[in-house]
Amino acid sequence: MGTKREIWIISGEESGDIYGARLAEELFSKAGDSKLSISVMGGKRMAGTGAEVMVDATELGVVGLLEVFKMLGVFVRVFRRLTRRAASNPPAAAVLIDYPGFNLRLAKRLWKLNVPVVWYISPQVWAWKKGRAAKLATYCAKMLVIFPFEVKVYKEYDLDVEFVGHPLVDIARESGLESVERDDNLVLLLPGSRSNEVNRLFIPMLETAVELKKRHPELRFVAAAPRESVLRRLEGILERFKKRGGPAGDMEVELRCGETPRAMREATAALAASGTATVECAIAGLPATVVYKLNPITYMLARMVVDIPFFTMVNIIADDAVYEEFLQGDVNAETLSASMEKILPGGERRQVVEQGIKRVVDALSAEAGQSSAKAAEAVLKVLDNPR
Repeated sequence: MGTKREIWIISGEESGDIYGARLAEELFSKAGDSKLSISVMGGKRMAGTGAEVMVDATELGVVGLLEVFKMLGVFVRVFRRLTRRAASNPPAAAVLIDYPGFNLRLAKRLWKLNVPVVWYISPQVWAWKKGRAAKLATYCAKMLVIFPFEVKVYKEYDLDVEFVGHPLVDIARESGLESVERDDNLVLLLPGSRSNEVNRLFIPMLETAVELKKRHPELRFVAAAPRESVLRRLEGILERFKKRGGPAGDMEVELRCGETPRAMREATAALAASGTATVECAIAGLPATVVYKLNPITYMLARMVVDIPFFTMVNIIADDAVYEEFLQGDVNAETLSASMEKILPGGERRQVVEQGIKRVVDALSAEAGQSSAKAAEAVLKVLDNPR
C-alpha cells in the first residue's frame, strides 16, 4: 500500500452504527498502519472509532413513505454532499450498511465513479422490492449477509455473496452479561429507536403494562431507550400518560438509557417493536411479543407489495411463529396483555418460545466470534482486488 487509502462506511440507522463501528475497528486493526483512513456517515459509535464523520446520521432513521417525504430535503442535501465529495476525491472503496432507500442511490452513483461498493447487511429483497436484487448485483462488488438463508436469495445473480455471521451474537458474547440473573417479575418495554415508532407504540405498551399490572400486581416495568433524545421522548409520553389518572396515573415505569443489553438479560419477558431489538432479545434468550404500527397509507401500500408470512426477523429465520407478532389495530392492551401472559414464567407458550429462539441463535452463530473480522477481511480483499 503506497499511498493512503480511504474507505467510506455509510449507515443511517442505530443498528447500522453499531455494526459500522465494529467494522471500522476491525479495519483499523487489520490495516496495521497509517495508510488506511475511514470516513463515515453514522452516529456516536462510528465517531468513537476515530473515523472522520462526514455526516451525523443520528436522527436519519425513519420508516414510512410520509415520514421519508418529510425528511426528503435533508436526504437530498446529504446525498449531494456525499456525491460531490466522491466525485472530487473518490474513496478506494465504500461499505454501505443496509438503509436501502438512500444507499441504493448512492451505490449507483459510486458505481458510475468506479468506486468499488461492498454492501453489508442485505436489504430485505426476499420480502419486497425484489427488483433491487438485480440492481445490487450491478452496482456492488461484494454482498455481505448476516442471515444464512440470504445467500440463496442472490444465487441467480452475478454477485459475490458471503455469509459472515451476525455481529450481535459476538457483541452479546463479549458483553460479560451472561451471568446477569433474570428477575421473574420484570417486564421490558422496547418501543423502538425512531421517533415515529416511539410515538405510535409507547402508549399501547403502557396501556398493556397497566392491564398486566391489574392481573399480576407483582410485575414491574422498565422501558429502554438507546439514546438521550429517545429517553426524553419517552419521559414526555409517560408524563402525559400518567396525567390520565386512575390506573394510568399510578403506573410506575423505570426509564433507562443505553442499558438495553443488560435489561434484556434482567427481564423475564419483553414487549418489543419489530426490528433489530427482536434479534437482540432472541440472542439474550428473552421471550417477547412483537408489535408494529405504520402510517395507515404506508401500511396499505406495504400490504400490496410485501409477500412474507412474518414480519419479525426471528420468525423469518425460524420459518415459524416463535414470537407472536401484532400489527396496526391489533396493537392494543387487551390483545397484547393476553399474549404477554403466555410468555411470563409458567405461561403456556414460554417453553416453546425458549426452544424456538435457541434454534434461531444457533443458526446465527455459525461464524460466532468472527463476524466483524470476516466482514473486514472481505472489504480489504475488495480494496486490493476491485471487480
